[in-house]
Amino acid sequence: MTLNLQTKKPKPVNCLVVRSICVILIRKVDTDNWTPSSSSGLKILGPVIALLPGVLPLQVILSDSNYNDTFFSLTGLPGLEAVYTWLSIPLCAMYVASLVGNSLILWVVWSEPTLHRPMYYFLSMLALTDLGLSASTLPTVLTIYMLGAREVAVDVCLVQLFFIHTFSIMESSVLLTMAFDRFVAIRSPLRYGTILTNTRVAILGLAVVVRGISLHIPAPIMLKKLPYCPNHLLSHSYCLHPDVMKLACADTRINSAYGLFVVLSTLGVDSSLIVLSYGLIFHTVLSIASKTERLKALNTCVSHICAVLLFYTPMIGLSMIHRFGKRASPSCRVLLSYLHFLTPPVLNPVVYAIKTKEVRVKMLHLFRFSRGGIRDIQAH
Repeated sequence: MTLNLQTKKPKPVNCLVVRSICVILIRKVDTDNWTPSSSSGLKILGPVIALLPGVLPLQVILSDSNYNDTFFSLTGLPGLEAVYTWLSIPLCAMYVASLVGNSLILWVVWSEPTLHRPMYYFLSMLALTDLGLSASTLPTVLTIYMLGAREVAVDVCLVQLFFIHTFSIMESSVLLTMAFDRFVAIRSPLRYGTILTNTRVAILGLAVVVRGISLHIPAPIMLKKLPYCPNHLLSHSYCLHPDVMKLACADTRINSAYGLFVVLSTLGVDSSLIVLSYGLIFHTVLSIASKTERLKALNTCVSHICAVLLFYTPMIGLSMIHRFGKRASPSCRVLLSYLHFLTPPVLNPVVYAIKTKEVRVKMLHLFRFSRGGIRDIQAH
């Protein structure tokens, strides 16, 4: 009797399974910036993987962006990880203050018929953009400090990036319209109502929204198509366009040029026009004979000047660090980003409540009414 001994052919290795295992191991081994010549994970696992049949070359695997379409890692304040829970308390307080303050501004303008004027419509727009900016940064900031969760999905990151930059540009546009409002009010007070009609204010508001959205739709789409290196560590507690772009393992000159175009055509143009508006305002004020009238006219601009400084000063510092400050400490970047994105939504309602008489009076009336109601309930 003869035995038919047939040698079984080895089963081919599943490329996708091996590929996934390789990527996971490399990401575990190599936590530094990856380059084909310096990656320790590649040096250790490369010879082993090369012996496996049916597996794609490792360089092809690593150049494929599908393996890292999962998570980016966000950054809190470096070196203070032990007290993140305590740091979450003032951060929560800031978000609550932003929500309450801007909601109060909206309620005061909506409920008081005497405030249904262009200046206060623009103030409502500023409050809405501040609420949007706070809502855009809140989810990731609080999850880092309260829950210690730093990873964010790439798609979620790109959505957050879109909303943060959109509301930031919208806030800049609103500040520009407010500067124009102050210029018309001081330069042509008798024609103020005929120049800034409700229809024109609505058109300006619509233009602010369309401008902010349309300019930032291409950014996340372009970033989505890029392959990213194994090092997914971002420099901030939320996703920003320059930060995400730096993690790409591809040519990002087009993305960088588009980002620079958006910044110059929005923030650059807006800030220049705001400076021009105040130059014309000061020229008009100096031509007023009465010193009392000059001070009165300038006093109407103090709130807006504070809002402009709160928004643009940290932004300029943050942009300079991103472009030229490669040696700047990570803590400096994080703090400047907090000043730029978290501080204006908190302080803008405070500034306008203090410096704008009509808003201040209405808020004081609201608090007095609330206290009176509480006293009546306690008396009964």
